[in-house]
Order: sequence, then structure tokens, then C-alpha cells
Amino acid sequence: MAEAVPVRCPSCRRENGYSVPVYPCACGSPVAPPLDLAAPPVPLTHRNWSEAWVTVRCGACGRESEWPHPEVGCGSCGMVVRVPVHPVERPAGDAAGRGGGAAAGAGARDGVRREPARAEPGGGADGPEGADGPEGSEGPDGPDGPGSRTGPAAGRPAVSRPAFRPVTIRTARDAVVTAALYLRWLGFQDVRQPDQVPIPSAVVDLRAPGVVAQVDPTTAPAGLRAVECVWLNGLTASAPSVYFSLAGYTEEARGRADDLGIPLFVMDLTGMPQPVNDPADRLVGMGA
Repeated sequence: MAEAVPVRCPSCRRENGYSVPVYPCACGSPVAPPLDLAAPPVPLTHRNWSEAWVTVRCGACGRESEWPHPEVGCGSCGMVVRVPVHPVERPAGDAAGRGGGAAAGAGARDGVRREPARAEPGGGADGPEGADGPEGSEGPDGPDGPGSRTGPAAGRPAVSRPAFRPVTIRTARDAVVTAALYLRWLGFQDVRQPDQVPIPSAVVDLRAPGVVAQVDPTTAPAGLRAVECVWLNGLTASAPSVYFSLAGYTEEARGRADDLGIPLFVMDLTGMPQPVNDPADRLVGMGA
């Protein structure tokens, strides 16, 4: 965590301390958005998903990735402000080369992209993303794989993939980012939040070809209705459903998920999703 810097609220003029979050680049080096403290903070009156992300260049490998735009909530009046960030500077001859291509690919590789609603393509993975992923050979459950309850289905070998690198969860958005990165680690490509009219709920939808997921970043256990809702969303999209929760699940919800075959994952504040039922174990073992 970087040293706290003062950010003055434009409404009540109170100075709030803000520590810039540090994120892990695919090469393993820490990256942090470069704050522009000379520019005034911008009040956040409504959220636009495309503006909620900022491109950050890794100083070690030069990779450009998209991470959540820094925001600060005033401790006095409650106003949320967005802290300006220095844009990525690219050499003139690099704009059409590595800069453009890396920035375009990084959004899909390191974060959640929001695109207009469209019909889901029928294919699976778009390419060998594993080459750009983190190094390692063990999954989140160690070298023996998940299999503590049922493991992969008979006749299906466990998928070998690099170790998942978690992102520390400090905000609700961090939980969404973690779930999106985990889905990509499982093999689902083009993870995005669908462009639709928001509903009055803290639960966030994520979509990718071949999967429908919901992320519950609240502190209350997900209940029966939440599990049935994500199952119905999956039926509508003709895709399997997955659920991520920070606070776990009620016994009723877990029983219903087992009946419907819905993988359930719980995320701790270290950002490491853990399977909590047999369908989740099988998904981790076999991948997308």
C-alpha cells in the first residue's frame, strides 16, 4: 500500500487521506495508478462503466492494463470524488504498434470491459491467453487440485493452469474485478458486464461466452432467491451459471445450488475465491 496523500473534497473542503491501491501486473510486479494531485478531484454524480477504469503501464515490463479509477469518499459530507490520473504517455512511433495493441488487449486481460448488449457467440476461448497469465503451476487449492469432495468428472483430466494471482478486496468494485479475473483464469474469455438498465441491487452481473455469473459484494450471506435468480439468468442465456459471494451462503441457498448444479464460490478479503460445493469443485478441476 502506497503512502496516503491528501485529497480535498470540493464540497466541504475537508482533506481526506487516500492510499493508492497497488495491483499485480501479469509479470508479477506491482503497479499503481499515477495520481495527478495538481488537478482538482471530480465529483462523482453518476457512474459510467467505461470511465470507471484507467490504463496503467507497468514500469517493469511495459504492459498496459486497465484497473479501477481511484475514488475517495469524503468522511465529512459523504461526497465521492474521482482522483485525476496522469494518462499513459506513448512515443510517437509506438502509438500504432505496441501501445495500441497492448492497451486494447489489456482491458480484456486484466479487468472487466463493458460493451453494448449483443448476442453471445457460440464459441469458447478466443486464443491462448495462458501465455500472458501469471507464472506458476498450482491452482488455488494446491498441487492436488480441488477434488476434496468429488473433483473432476470421471474421464475428464484436471486442467493444468498457472496459479491464480488474487487482488486484495477493499471495495465492492474490487470484488467484481476479482470475480472477472477468476473467470478468465478458469478459461472464460471476453468477461464483461452487460450494458443494461441497472436494477436497485448490489449484485453485479458478469457475462462471457459460455457462462453467466453474479457477484454479491455485500456483507449478508446470499440466499435462496439469489441462487434461483442466477440460475434463471443462465437458462435465459443458455449458459451455465456461477455465483460469487463475499459473505457466503445460507444453508437453503447451498442446498438449492447443489440441486441445480450451480457452482458457488466465496471470496475472502485477500481476493482468493474458494469453491464451496461440488459443482464449483468440478468447474475448477475441468475449467471452462
